[in-house]
This record gives sequence, structure tokens and C-alpha cells, in this order.
Amino acid sequence: MKRILIIGCSGSGKSTLATQLQPILHLPLIHLDRYYWKPNWEATENDEWDQRVHEFAAGEEWIIDGNYSRTMDLRLKRADLIIWLDIPRRVCLYRVIKRWIQYDGRTRPDLNEACPEKIDWAFLRWVWNYPKRTRPRTIAKLQQLEPHQQVVRIHNNKQLHTFIDHLKRQHSDSY
Repeated sequence: MKRILIIGCSGSGKSTLATQLQPILHLPLIHLDRYYWKPNWEATENDEWDQRVHEFAAGEEWIIDGNYSRTMDLRLKRADLIIWLDIPRRVCLYRVIKRWIQYDGRTRPDLNEACPEKIDWAFLRWVWNYPKRTRPRTIAKLQQLEPHQQVVRIHNNKQLHTFIDHLKRQHSDSY
């Protein structure tokens, strides 16, 4: 397990999980949002983004969190383990709103420094529509993985904590 990809809806806990796994597994951590968003929430141009993701995915070891469906196949192809946080949308919406309140006007640790937390109706609609729009495509992509690639699908906090505890036990010599 050298290359771990964490995917899921906004608010599912991708960045939080990645941050929790890094000290357990001692793998380089890449929050895609930190690299995609330039100051003041300016998106990276497609060609530049494709090149950057290619460089990240080419690494021998990593934990990458984020969706970015246009470059998903590149990361999926290289991942040993894919963790899909398939969390109910009501939970994701709650977490997005909670995150906005917690970081309002400040930048989250997983983002570019010049991207203060914000929320708008378009983003909330994106989260709300994720199960209908993006989830079926994710399922289709995961069904095409190679036999050596492992997928862990997590639906709730209990499963998440069980998974983290299992990894801690497996890697207890790292502590």
C-alpha cells in the first residue's frame, strides 16, 4: 500500500481522513484542492492541472485526496488502494456548512493560503446533486479497476473509525 487515493463528495471527510492517515502510514500527503485553487479561488488552467496531477500520480508513494473527475482516471490507474467515502448527502451538507462556520473568512489547512472559506448556492447544489450526478460515474470507474487494486467503501463514522483502527494496528511499529 504505497499509493492511496481518497475520493468522495465535498464534506465527506477526504482531507480529514488523509491528514489522519499520513502519520500512520508515513506517506507523502497531497491535498488536490491546495494545488488546484490559486489565490482568491482562481482555478488552475486545464493543461497546467493535467501536468501537475500527472506528476503527483507518477510518484512512488502518496496519499492523494480529491475528486477532480477530469483527472480521476490518471490517479485511479496508479492507486493501490482507493478509499471511497460514500457518505450520505445530508451528512456532507451538514459538514460543509459546519466547515464554513468554523473557517468563515479564514483558510482551511488543506487549501491554498489565499483561499478563505466560502459557501454559495451553486456549491450547495453541487453537494446535493452529487449522489445522482457523480456517484454513478464513480461506481462505474471503480468497477473497471485491476484485480490488484483494493477499494474500501466507507458509509459512516463507525466504518471509518474501524478502518483507521485496523490501519493503526497493522502499522503499530510506526508509533
